[in-house]
Parts: sequence; structure tokens; C-alpha cells
Amino acid sequence: MDFNLKKLTSDAGVFFTRAVQFTEERLGSAEKTELDAHLENLIARADCTKNWTEKIFRQTEVLLQPNPSARIEEFFYEKLDKKIPSRTTNGELLGQYMLDAAKDFGPGTPYGSTLITVGEYQSRLGGAEREFLQTSAINFLTPLRNFLEGDWRTISKERRLLENRRLDLDICKARVKKAKQAEAKAALWSEEVDKAEQELRVAQTEFDRQAEVTRLLLEGISSTHVNHLRCLHEFVEAQATYYAQCHQYMQDLQKELSSANSDTYPNSFASNANPSTSATCPSPVSSATLPGVSPPCLASTSTPGIARDPSGPLKILDVQQPSTGHRKAKVLYDYDAHDTSELSLLADELITVYTVPGMDPDWLVGERGNQKGKVPVTYLELLS
Repeated sequence: MDFNLKKLTSDAGVFFTRAVQFTEERLGSAEKTELDAHLENLIARADCTKNWTEKIFRQTEVLLQPNPSARIEEFFYEKLDKKIPSRTTNGELLGQYMLDAAKDFGPGTPYGSTLITVGEYQSRLGGAEREFLQTSAINFLTPLRNFLEGDWRTISKERRLLENRRLDLDICKARVKKAKQAEAKAALWSEEVDKAEQELRVAQTEFDRQAEVTRLLLEGISSTHVNHLRCLHEFVEAQATYYAQCHQYMQDLQKELSSANSDTYPNSFASNANPSTSATCPSPVSSATLPGVSPPCLASTSTPGIARDPSGPLKILDVQQPSTGHRKAKVLYDYDAHDTSELSLLADELITVYTVPGMDPDWLVGERGNQKGKVPVTYLELLS
């Protein structure tokens, strides 16, 4: 107990002396030993590496796991050195919901069978996401975390020790200076000068040794950059693999849906459904993104209510056929008329539409004020 008390008293005295030296340096009343330029550059480079590594690590965690509650849970599992429980990805959960819904709706119905197909692909997308998350965590996040919680802590500890050695060195320098000033006044102080100089030599040796240890650790930052560079390449490769898988799955899904819809609704894909018409089909955005929806076709011959001037384009004849079923419709996409028989459309506008007997079912007659012309059905949302 006596030994511990003496040590505690000694440590408290050293701490107080260092605190006084540090405060006087801040106030400019005491001299400070400066580190060499090379060591200062290494320290600045290390601080920069630590700060950016920490930011990249945190943001990558957010990218891989956007749920903050889940991140906190994973953090505690890691601190307790326990295995993180496996989680169902959102894609897998959505896929399971679709498969369950298909059972209730009936797998033999068009909607039910499509739910099964889409649900299976959503589960595949979720599995690809799970593999990507695991690969990224192992190959990218773990090395960054090891640096922040391992190498950087060691570097920080040695830097603090170097700072203490520097304070001790400057304290010894101040004591020597004071002892020499006192010696100039009285020869009796020569013994104090010798003691102060001996302490200074010891402090200088310890400072030089600690500076060398710290320098070696800081120079290891270069190898850290090399390691993180390799990990970054692996992270990008994992991302590329994941997105390529997703792209391939979506292409396969679109093909399956297109094929299934073609079998279920063959008339919507048949260009010769009406023998008296030939097709000139515009390509709206919807025809590329909605499987099973065929682009509207421009009727060119023998459609009642439509006549062609030998010297001009098709024209709608208002007097030949009575119109039926006037309704309001919302325009889904912009459409540029191909000739004067058609009406140009702007997305989100409301127009009046109706049909005439014998008209191609892929087209309606649209009115906007005094303007009138044919409009493709697939560009419209009919309102009740």
C-alpha cells in the first residue's frame, strides 16, 4: 500500500509538471522542441488517412445497411464477439410475399402465375444482394475496421507517449537553464547543474527512441494504403458482379413475362389481327417497359370513318360514322403526330376520346378544344 501510494504521488507530480509545461507552451512563455519535418509530414498523412478511412467506413456501412437500428444491433454483436444473425433481405421478403399471394389468388390465373414468376426472380435478386453484402463486409469493411480499431490505436498510443517524452525533454531543458542561471549567481549550485544535465541526457535519449518507434509506425501507413487499395478493387468487383446479376435477372424476367403474355393474349401481338389494315407502329416508352403491351398501329386502308386524299395524308371524316362512348382520358406519354390525321399529345393533359364503328381497336379519336385526330390507346389512361 505504501509503494502504491508513492507511485500514485509520483505519477501525479509528473502529470502536474507536464500540464504546467504544456500550458506555458500554449501561452508562449516556455520553449517547445519541434519535431523534424519528416516526422511532422508522416503525422499529418496519418491523420488524413484516419479521418478519410473513418468517413468511408461509416458511409459504406450506411450503403450496405441503411437501417440504423440494424447497424446498432450488428455493432453490439461484434463487440460481444457473437455471430450476427442472418437477415432476410428486402428482395427475398418481397418475393416470398408474392409467392404467398399467388397461392391465394390461384397459381393458374394469369395474375397468380405472373406473381409466382416475379416472386421467384425477386428472391434471386435478394439472394444476390445477400451475397454482395457478405462479400463487401469481409473484403472491404473488415480491413478498414481492423485499421481503425487496431493499427490506428497503436499509432495513437505511441504518439501520446512521444508527446509525453517531448514534454519531459522540454522540462529538463528548462531545469538546466534555470540551474545555470543560478550557478552564475552562486558556485554552490554546480551540483544542481550536473544533476539537471544528467536528467536532460536521459530525457533526450528516451525522446529520440520514442520518435524512432513512432516514425516506423507512421511509415507503415504506406502499406496500409496498398492494402486498402486492394480491398477497394475487391469491393468494386463485388459491386460489378452484383449489378450484373441483377441486370441479367431482370432481362430474363422481362423475356419470361413477354413470352407468357404473348401466349395469354395472342391478339395483342398479332399484326394481322385486322386483315384490312397494315401496321406502322410508333415506339412509346411504355411498349419497351410494359411486357405484353403492343404498340399502337396506324390503320392505312378501308377503315370506316377515315379516308385518304390521293394527294395528302389520312383524314378523319366526321360525317361518315356516328361517334360512340365519349370519355375523358389522361395522357400518359408525349406523342408526336405522324400526319394530319393524328393528334399530338402532351403527358398529363386531359382530352376527350371516343371511337367510331369499325375503327382499329388500338386507336381512338381524340379531341382537345377545336383540335381532333387519332390517338393511340396505349398512350392513354381512360377515366371513368
